[in-house]
Amino acid sequence: MRFEPMPIATRTSPLALAQAHNLQFILGQAARVDDCAAAFPILGLSTAGDRITDRALLAAGGKGLFTKELETALLAGEARFAVHSMKDVPTRLPEGLKIAAILEREDPRDVLLVANGSAQLADLPQGAVLGTASIRRQAQALAARPDLEVTLLRGNVDTRLARVREGAIGATFLARAGLRRLGRSEARLTPIETADMLPAPAQGCVGVEIRIGDDAAQALCDAIQHHESALAAAAERGVLEALDGSCRTPIAAYALIANGEILLSAEALSEDGKQRWAGSGSAPASSLAEAAALGRRVGEHIRQAGGAALAAIISGTG
Repeated sequence: MRFEPMPIATRTSPLALAQAHNLQFILGQAARVDDCAAAFPILGLSTAGDRITDRALLAAGGKGLFTKELETALLAGEARFAVHSMKDVPTRLPEGLKIAAILEREDPRDVLLVANGSAQLADLPQGAVLGTASIRRQAQALAARPDLEVTLLRGNVDTRLARVREGAIGATFLARAGLRRLGRSEARLTPIETADMLPAPAQGCVGVEIRIGDDAAQALCDAIQHHESALAAAAERGVLEALDGSCRTPIAAYALIANGEILLSAEALSEDGKQRWAGSGSAPASSLAEAAALGRRVGEHIRQAGGAALAAIISGTG
């Protein structure tokens, strides 16, 4: 029986393509096709977030810069799936689209890269220059080390590593998940433990977006959903939803699934790291709805604890 091709929309960065090819293989197995490349062709698209590298995402328009073109292809029928790093996906999706599957999560921890390997924040010299485009990483680093000088650093893995090795900056953060998916040797370096630095919500999770009502795509997504990873992503994104998370608010969250429970820790910070509001909670690991509700409860607790100061950060007036 002939299988109608079901294209996968993806960004064209090396990491995005690695994630798309992994999804292509997984979908091929679920569909039991001999040629997964023909059945699920890759549709590579350049997004605004890829093209804009000279300023922070907030200044350029926010999180959706990495997803809009892929979602446009979905809505136009040019693609049947869009594959995303979930930490880049806004909590509010365009009408008619849904995240239908979360693949098995990679290591969510960050690695702090220095010229000769990896380090912990405490190891950096006084006044060291830290390059990052993430306000979450900036805030957490300054909370621990207010003496650091933080400068904007955008670009792919090689670009950022080159800046460290040439001495332009002293250190930069990279997600260990991306290093592992790219097969980079740096993935073997010592990461920062989540107890010391919570990751971005859903960091390490890859999501699959489809059109609502695409029954064939939904059936395949049901087959490839990784339940524990989906629960963790739902809880962490619930925090974002409660805090109206955007690129202007430093927010971190991590959910661990253990002994039938979701254990969630989260925090919001001021951009300079001088203020921090934290929350935690647990719920049965029973459903995505319960996981998301847990995240919203923890996020609402943080919102109340932050009061007017956090409200001003969220609104952009602080």
